[in-house]
Amino acid sequence: MTGGARLAVDIGGTFTDLALERAEGGHVRRWTAKVLTTPSAPERGVLEGARGVLGAAGIAPGEVALAIHGTTLATNAIIERKGARTALLTTEGFRDVLALGNESRYDQYDLNIILPQPLVPRRWRLPVPERLDNTGRVLLPLDEAAVARQVEFMRAEGVESLAIGFLHAFVNPEHEKRAAEIVRGLWPELPVSLSSEVSPEMREWERFSTTAANAYVQPLMARYLRRLEAGLAEMGLGCPLFLMLSGGGLTTLDTAARFPIRLVESGPAGGAIFSAHVARQRGLDRVLSFDMGGTTAKVCLIDGGRPQTSRAFEVARVGRFKKGSGLPLRIPVIEMVEIGAGGGSLAGLDAMGRIQVGPESAGADPGPACYGNGGTRPAVTDANLLLGRYDPERFAGGSMRLDPGAAEAALAAHVGGGLGLSAAMAALGVVEVVDEAMANAARVHAIESGKGYEGRAIIAFGGGGPVHARRVAEKLGVRRILVPSGAGVGSAIGFLRAPVAYEVVRSLYQRFATFDGVAVNALLAGMAAEAREAVARGAFGAPVEERRLAYMRYVGQGHEIAVPLPARDMEEADVSAVRALYDEEYARFYDRPVPGSDVEVMSFAVTVSTREEAAQPAADVPDAPAPAPLRRQAVRDTATGEVADWPVYDRVAMAPGAAVDGPCIVAEDETSTLVGPGWLCRMDGLGYLELTHGDPA
Repeated sequence: MTGGARLAVDIGGTFTDLALERAEGGHVRRWTAKVLTTPSAPERGVLEGARGVLGAAGIAPGEVALAIHGTTLATNAIIERKGARTALLTTEGFRDVLALGNESRYDQYDLNIILPQPLVPRRWRLPVPERLDNTGRVLLPLDEAAVARQVEFMRAEGVESLAIGFLHAFVNPEHEKRAAEIVRGLWPELPVSLSSEVSPEMREWERFSTTAANAYVQPLMARYLRRLEAGLAEMGLGCPLFLMLSGGGLTTLDTAARFPIRLVESGPAGGAIFSAHVARQRGLDRVLSFDMGGTTAKVCLIDGGRPQTSRAFEVARVGRFKKGSGLPLRIPVIEMVEIGAGGGSLAGLDAMGRIQVGPESAGADPGPACYGNGGTRPAVTDANLLLGRYDPERFAGGSMRLDPGAAEAALAAHVGGGLGLSAAMAALGVVEVVDEAMANAARVHAIESGKGYEGRAIIAFGGGGPVHARRVAEKLGVRRILVPSGAGVGSAIGFLRAPVAYEVVRSLYQRFATFDGVAVNALLAGMAAEAREAVARGAFGAPVEERRLAYMRYVGQGHEIAVPLPARDMEEADVSAVRALYDEEYARFYDRPVPGSDVEVMSFAVTVSTREEAAQPAADVPDAPAPAPLRRQAVRDTATGEVADWPVYDRVAMAPGAAVDGPCIVAEDETSTLVGPGWLCRMDGLGYLELTHGDPA
């Protein structure tokens, strides 16, 4: 993975971002680009952007040694219910697990609560006689004739993909594997997903839901990935194509096509990896990653140079931002909060006459009203334009001309008119609402993680992150903001920093009072071998490292906490050490441990990855003179509502060590950094903008 140029592409809901890097004379040169996403055929936008950024760099396609890709296509297919006609083959008596869930209600007092509908309708949830007990012992052999009959039924129904999920298959997968053999023998072209491969963990609802979702998007993603691979090859890019996983690692195209559900958060994961790399460069131990794009905003806590991770994720929530209202997925993910607050998020008034922003987005087509592509409803970008934050002639590096008149008309019609406000004051209200929504999401995320914001810095990126970071920071009490170079395409740059990685999770119930070290070591060794084999296909001999976790809880509790294990066979002394670590971590969340209670381990995880790229530290640089402003721009400050002329500086013209006082705007092709009154903006030795307010320590 060294030598030659490296290309990264991130498909978002509004823009497709590209980053191209090549080592030249001991330094790394980077070129970036943003093009509108092409929803009807996403690969078109990728190929158009790739041709553009390669042309701008003067690099031939054959000089690209590696291409990395992340996409929201799988997520969108689930949200919009545009996946394959999927069936579920399951244990007789358990066809309704997908509908029953765990019987919890995400809103206890809503008498008209709407629950997420399974991806597989009941008619296509097909039971077959078979049964294992919780140890994997066969109680009832698989009825192979019943499997064959269900294949005939699926053919008649026009099913396009199949999920197989049997009770306790995470302990013994033999029945699932045999059923898959029968199906493939009778219908070789039918895509088949096994729960024992997709999500081999206890909890039937989550396991079946994850497997059904994988089967639901597998045909769509496989076709898309093959079209993209063929299109890149036709361009002359014969290099390996890697996919970004939701857990923060890279994998091969074949693995991604087999387990596409692991791609659902690939774009946001790249952003978190980007922030973690920047935090290590600057020696910042505690940061908040703030990624605001065209459709959503994502916040993620990063401590010790690593993003938080999780085993649980929800997609397609029917209750806005409400946990438990979506389809559960048990996959490795970087833990973050994602809300519908991006530049394309639409604004309007709700039934009570209050300003509401998102989650609906204008997307790339037609886009915000100011894009002039037929959109008539106002978006956050329209509000920022009316507040003077964007130059309509230089938006996206001058590749797009914005229409202030269209933005004003849209805001007046859909927001200002109903409130008796001018379009400009309506824009102020829209931006303040979206800033508070993002700040509140960050507060809740920190509370749920048992953490706070004192002493943290914000790393802001994405097209909208540097525009909104200062106001979000003030709401959170944060006094330091970093805006890295290439911030407008931060997720794509993050792809270039990600290791090739793969995580394997298995359930093996253990109690510390009766801990079976032999069984645990055998399980972990097998998991490590599987993960190493997956990584070896894309590591090209690069050195790898291994991390192990155990998910455990006090006996009788309902939720687990992850605790690290030594990356070797466990010894007797390790058991008490791991138990002590659990008590310590539990006390961090809940103030004190539970003395006298035994601890049970529900599952284990092993991650193998190539070693992370060493972060080049920032060098101290002497002060340098500030550049002359390009122009002055009338800006309405959202904190005070006052209008003043703010100088606009060109980021490219700022030398390391140069500093400018707020209020001002530092403009670049993909975004603009707003420096509010009382803030100082200085460029460091890495070319990053550092905004500070008072004493940031």
